[in-house]
Amino acid sequence: MFTGLLTHFGRYLGMMGQVFSRPEKTRMYWNETLRQMVDIGIGSVVIVALISVFMGAVTAVQFSYQLGGQLIPRYYIGYIVRDITIIEMAPTITCLVLAGKVGSNMAAEIGGMRQKEHIDAMEIMGVNTAAYLIMPKLIAALVVIPLLVFMAAFIGIMGGYAASVPTGLLSAEEYIRGLRSFFDPYNVTMMMVKAVTFSFLLTTISCYQGYYVKGGSIELGKASTQAVVLSDIFILLSDYLIAVLLTG
Repeated sequence: MFTGLLTHFGRYLGMMGQVFSRPEKTRMYWNETLRQMVDIGIGSVVIVALISVFMGAVTAVQFSYQLGGQLIPRYYIGYIVRDITIIEMAPTITCLVLAGKVGSNMAAEIGGMRQKEHIDAMEIMGVNTAAYLIMPKLIAALVVIPLLVFMAAFIGIMGGYAASVPTGLLSAEEYIRGLRSFFDPYNVTMMMVKAVTFSFLLTTISCYQGYYVKGGSIELGKASTQAVVLSDIFILLSDYLIAVLLTG
């Protein structure tokens, strides 16, 4: 098992070395990067927005229940919803969802090209297939996913407002006062660090699973599933490490 892990890690590093090599034609990469931005960004807006609304709403309702009957001021609900959404919920939950949606799609797309021997044909023509297929996806993810995370944080906070103010849990003035209390811009920096790191992990791991797939449709399905599972594991692991490093 340990030997297999080392083999995969070495092959992953070799693939990344090819990915970051100099491109043959920059224009081809530019067009593909724009296409990937549309697929990753526009194609994920609805699901990210939907999850974010309920994420903020549930956080507000749950903490309202936890604070009930205590001496803690009610406006702390807005403060808690803001910070937990920015620091943890928006980057982590969003990227876990995108690992399932975007990551599995990347693994299936590249894996299908490997099975149909499209990648072999491009390599015969001298194309650096690792760079051509993976670099545009990586650039698009590093640009678009942090924007989706930022959007998720904003919608999550608004979801907390929608769940607490119209229902009478607290007034609009109390919620807004909580949002404006004890704000630390460093939390936004932490959110963006997590977003960029998670974007890199879910993209490269998913592409690796598809790039080296072998066999038929069953193996391709397993590779797509494994891409999601491994991406989620490494996202959670890096989430812990980033929290330790940036809050220690």
